[in-house]
Amino acid sequence: MHKTTAGPEAQNRPQSNKKTFAIAVFDGDGIGPEIMRPTLDILGEISASSSSFCLQFQPLPAGAGHYRDHAVALPHSSLDAARDADAILLSAMGLPDIRYPDGTEIAPQIELRFALELFAGVRPVFLMPGQGSPLRIADTGGVDFVIIRESTEGLFASHGKGEVIRDEEARETLVITRRVSEKLFDFAFRLARQRKENGKGPGRVHCVDKANVFQAFAFFRKIFQERAALNPDIEAQCAYVDAAALWMVQRPQMFDVIVTENMFGDILSDLGAGIMGSLGLAPSADIGADHAVFQPCHGSAPDIAGRNIANPLAMILSASMMLDWLGREHEMEDMLTAGRRLHEAVNSVLSSGSCLTPDIGGTASTNGVAEAVLEAYRNGAQA
Repeated sequence: MHKTTAGPEAQNRPQSNKKTFAIAVFDGDGIGPEIMRPTLDILGEISASSSSFCLQFQPLPAGAGHYRDHAVALPHSSLDAARDADAILLSAMGLPDIRYPDGTEIAPQIELRFALELFAGVRPVFLMPGQGSPLRIADTGGVDFVIIRESTEGLFASHGKGEVIRDEEARETLVITRRVSEKLFDFAFRLARQRKENGKGPGRVHCVDKANVFQAFAFFRKIFQERAALNPDIEAQCAYVDAAALWMVQRPQMFDVIVTENMFGDILSDLGAGIMGSLGLAPSADIGADHAVFQPCHGSAPDIAGRNIANPLAMILSASMMLDWLGREHEMEDMLTAGRRLHEAVNSVLSSGSCLTPDIGGTASTNGVAEAVLEAYRNGAQA
């Protein structure tokens, strides 16, 4: 069991005056456990100080290391426990030298997306002083937008199903369905409306595709325009993916919510992380109708594992997104407040520039940065 700031016994003991939430925890590979541990410490203190909710963690085995040792990447028992949990917190997974027989990497996070039908991949992109972005904040007028990546279809529908024919050609199939696309676009319009109400955006959704070349994307855009007609209070725009990539660099402030296909979303999300200055700052969520997974966008970085220099902020921000999602799903205002305060604590640490890991120009340790975030959280208003 993980050690938490509040103590493992206090952390995992249900309390009668609190609503208990079961959190499935996947430590991951490489730096995964190193960034998960301090994140759970922070969540443990948040849970212990709350008067209305308690987070109960359940560590579950999965990942490339587990595949190496047990010949299975995501045990059925872990999947079942994750399905029963209120939310899933997942750290970086995969190791470059451990692969399936077909040469593909071990990626239980993708298996979870398909098994739990997590159709909406939420990838925030934000920029503030102290992040060391290649973009100039003063020139862009600030950056705060969200990429919504469809996570179960598109080109990734071929995951594990592609074929190489006589060593002469390879084929993968892109899949777009109305059922999933309608849910995806409705999610994007709801998010844009929520951001507008919170003063974070103008209420605009861009559908990013390649409708000028591929029939599948023309179909994707057609469904988007149909759903846009049902949301007249939100501005709906369309853009080709190559143009969108250019605009993300030249004038990212034009975007509020971007919604796109799986592979395009995968690529644009990393571009967004580059705008932010580092993948170590990029959180994410994969959300479905009944389940949600929260994880950093970056990989397991085995080359720096065990050195206490990995950036924990993407993992911590993913935890903040988890608190926000749980708070909205269960209408718990203090959980929403805790999620917002945790994000603000990360912003405070970044803006100060005094406690940063090497990937963003500092010399601080993983644990040192996490402790700075926790101290900034403590100095905020009480949840």
